[in-house]
Amino acid sequence: MVERFFRDITDKRIRRGAFASVTELEAVINEYIAVHNARPKPFTWTTKASDILAKVTRARATLNKHTSN
Repeated sequence: MVERFFRDITDKRIRRGAFASVTELEAVINEYIAVHNARPKPFTWTTKASDILAKVTRARATLNKHTSN
């Protein structure tokens, strides 16, 4: 979730701006956080845990197959 938050702030605010100073960048980050916190939305998983675990199992099997050769 932390990585997702930083991805969002980077994509939605930091990449769109040009900042003349670190102070200006900090102000933009603080503003984004204030707006984000003013209207929080809880994260809701949309995939069942069993589906995620099955995908991990398939990925591990594929990785083991390729690394054992």
